[in-house]
Amino acid sequence: MRTTRLLLSPLLLAMTAAPAMAQEAEIDMAQLGDFIRWSGVVTSLFVLAGAWFLLKLLSGFVNRFSSQFAARRLTMQKVATFAKFFIFIATGMIVIALSFKVDSTLLALIGGTAAVAVGFALKDLVASFVAGIMIIVDRPFQVGDRVSFGGYYGDVTAIGLRSVRLLTLDDNTITIPNNKFLSDITSSGNYGALDMQVVVDILIGAGEDFDLAREVLTEAALSSRYIYLPKPIVVLVSQVPMENFVAVRLRLKAYVLDTKHEKAFETDITLRTLRTFREKGIRPPGLSDGRAA
Repeated sequence: MRTTRLLLSPLLLAMTAAPAMAQEAEIDMAQLGDFIRWSGVVTSLFVLAGAWFLLKLLSGFVNRFSSQFAARRLTMQKVATFAKFFIFIATGMIVIALSFKVDSTLLALIGGTAAVAVGFALKDLVASFVAGIMIIVDRPFQVGDRVSFGGYYGDVTAIGLRSVRLLTLDDNTITIPNNKFLSDITSSGNYGALDMQVVVDILIGAGEDFDLAREVLTEAALSSRYIYLPKPIVVLVSQVPMENFVAVRLRLKAYVLDTKHEKAFETDITLRTLRTFREKGIRPPGLSDGRAA
């Protein structure tokens, strides 16, 4: 019997304290209502509408400017990202100043039970906001970068207060919370540059003329309309074991002049290389050793 009383005592204390805590939270929320400037709330709605219009105007200007001056696209997107962050933060501060009577009493109230309740509800949002600031400052990637994250691959189109938007090569927009980038690895293909290295693999039979094949692949890269010539073109040759034979892999490493042409560049080089291989009699693995007809 004594043991049962000892076990029930903490439970009874908790049940007794719960209504008191709920009543305290209700008092805090009621007091918080006294500090609201209702006329300022109406003004804040106009401020929010103005900020929304300014963001739309900024996005439209950046999109038009980027389409006309492709070389400045990434620069404009970076400037727009900083401008949007400034607009978000400035709008939030103005809205708070207009809507609340900020004084020592309000600050003490916010530091109490109401702050705990609101903070717990918004903890993920606050974490994403802080992570967004860290992304802007530390810059593991930038707007316009072609990145790989969490199995997705595409262009970073926006870095917001809460999330990062990624446009995949399949034209799907992926929204990723900012705090996800604090613990996971992100790979950036161009890191702020307009050009980017593209890797193209071509396989040929082990008995084929790999010197000629290397020249053909290099020529295909040099003559591509998407090539970025100021950076080097490298073709690496290695043997790759297949199921029943050995193939020779030609790995081209070249730079495309704009990240948005990555797949077009890869397709252009592959098609023209394979056509020339057919003309020169250079066969793929499995055909050069007579295993397939």
